[in-house]
Amino acid sequence: MNQEKIRIDKYLWAIRLFKSRTLAANACEHSLVKFQNKAVKASKQVLVGEVYAIKTEARKWIIRVTKVIEARVAYSVAVTCYLDLTPEEDKITTISSESQVFYTGKRQSKQGRPTKKKRRDLGQFGEEE
Repeated sequence: MNQEKIRIDKYLWAIRLFKSRTLAANACEHSLVKFQNKAVKASKQVLVGEVYAIKTEARKWIIRVTKVIEARVAYSVAVTCYLDLTPEEDKITTISSESQVFYTGKRQSKQGRPTKKKRRDLGQFGEEE
């Protein structure tokens, strides 16, 4: 029986638990990914049927590998590659992690740096007396 093998950091990235492979590798390095209650290295080979406990920025996960994939795929395909065994109380995300997801890095309209005209008006503000 020829089973496919893949590194845990690449697998976690492929099933979309982490946005990048670097983040997945850092999680392994900081003992946030565990197999049988032991921290795993990023180079550990993943096999079908193994159960992992993963702590991401948003929440905790307990997953069972059902299919090994190498490349990042669409979310609808990725969720078929693992079985989520996480208890319901751990599935609840915090408000702060939800707000981080929606932050785009752009300023809201009508806020932020003043326009050139407003800067001129502010400069003249201290001169009037």
